[in-house]
Amino acid sequence: MIAEQNIDAMDPAQLRELASRLLGEVKHKNALIEKLTHENAVLKRLKFAAQSERFNAEQRSLLEETLDADLQAVSEEIERLAPAATAPREREQPKRQPLPADLPRREVRHEPESTTCSCGCQMKRIGEDVAEKLDYQPGVFTVERHVRGKWACAKCEKLVQAPMAPHIIDKGIPTAGLLAQVLVAKYADHLPLYRQETIFGRAGLAIPRSTLAQWVGSAGVQLQPLVDAMRDALLQHRVLHADETPVAMLDPGAGKTHRAYLWSYCTPALQDERLVVFDFSESRAGRHPMEFLGHPGERAWRGTLVCDDYSGYKALFAQGVTEAGCLAHARRKFHELWANHKSTLAEHALALFGRLYEVEREVADLASAERLRIRQAQAKPAADALHAWLTAQRQKVPPGSATAKAMDYSLTRWAALTRYLDDGELPADNNWVENQIRPIAIGRNNWLFAGSLRAGKRAAAIMSLVHSARLNGNDPHVYLKDVMERLPTLPAGRISELLPHRWTRQSG
Repeated sequence: MIAEQNIDAMDPAQLRELASRLLGEVKHKNALIEKLTHENAVLKRLKFAAQSERFNAEQRSLLEETLDADLQAVSEEIERLAPAATAPREREQPKRQPLPADLPRREVRHEPESTTCSCGCQMKRIGEDVAEKLDYQPGVFTVERHVRGKWACAKCEKLVQAPMAPHIIDKGIPTAGLLAQVLVAKYADHLPLYRQETIFGRAGLAIPRSTLAQWVGSAGVQLQPLVDAMRDALLQHRVLHADETPVAMLDPGAGKTHRAYLWSYCTPALQDERLVVFDFSESRAGRHPMEFLGHPGERAWRGTLVCDDYSGYKALFAQGVTEAGCLAHARRKFHELWANHKSTLAEHALALFGRLYEVEREVADLASAERLRIRQAQAKPAADALHAWLTAQRQKVPPGSATAKAMDYSLTRWAALTRYLDDGELPADNNWVENQIRPIAIGRNNWLFAGSLRAGKRAAAIMSLVHSARLNGNDPHVYLKDVMERLPTLPAGRISELLPHRWTRQSG
């Protein structure tokens, strides 16, 4: 936003500059609105196409819930950009069914701080408004009855009501607790919304999956600023891990799936601040890590990246990022030789790698300076012995053989593989990030995304919060519930308080 300025005091050059900036803002906002409006139209068309016979029942269900969530998210983003100009929604909102009378109810009363009118008269309570929201604590549904008393002054006919605190979804029935349950079930427990619909139905609550999808879309939009802040915090670290895993992405236009990728970036286990941020992309192209870590320029990240030998990271190293290899990848190639062929050369190589990992187990809980000292004293000689053995044995192995390929992997990447020996903050391998991304693979069959990247990006964002909460010893449901209760009223400048590694549960 452009700050308020004294236009009368501006000279013509300043006025032209201000007009140019305002025109640029308007053009950017209009272009974004046009882009989102087009995406909205495409999603609506795809929603009708989802009934096509080319989808099986499970694919159709997953696609429908994804499209409903995308439509809700796009609608909210358009409303944020042009709230006054946004036309009423084309479809009528379905009439909400009353919440089951047999559910326990907890009243939350909202009354004015003072019932004395400004004219001095004592106001009288003339009624109340009641809004019911469905709450969820693990295993238990309850209803929150928000009762807002109406107070009126008979003399000046003034009416006073205490406001309700804003919610993530103000006009819906879910509390932050129920939203947290839906998000954790979908993105941590791998339960698609059609299964959650069935589970809620057994509890006597008829919540259509389309409604659940709209909640997910709304929550994704509201939580995105927090994920953006978490990415900024991640990029403040000098050492990061990176890895990627394939995920099936559904193309509604073709009725087929193609391979997309979920990238994982996280801080090392050796550091106190533990964060993992996922990024979803339609391909494995090297431009994706480049975009995440920053294009060339002042804001581009220039730390040390621990990763495998995938070529997609090479452009980063050409622009100033330092490469640190994965010792486990090198060891794994010899382990496969031994497991499959009982190779004696591989067995000897594993023993040499084992000496390096013995040192790492010894220094795991030490400060970086002491870790570096022990690595230099014990691990460096072991690494030199491994390198000398690999170099000597490589001359005796036929080119192109599996053993030669295993040796060449280590020898050609030796500088990157042993970089950790000269830096106490570097890990020896990339196992930490692989462990963070492994649970994601369990639920990949539930991720058949729509043709746009929106659903994949939303999943990556929410999974970043869920898994970072776990890394810091927090229950994801408790964390998300508290965050979504506080986020609507928290100033943008204080959003860092809700980051998973800094979060403290709000009392009360």
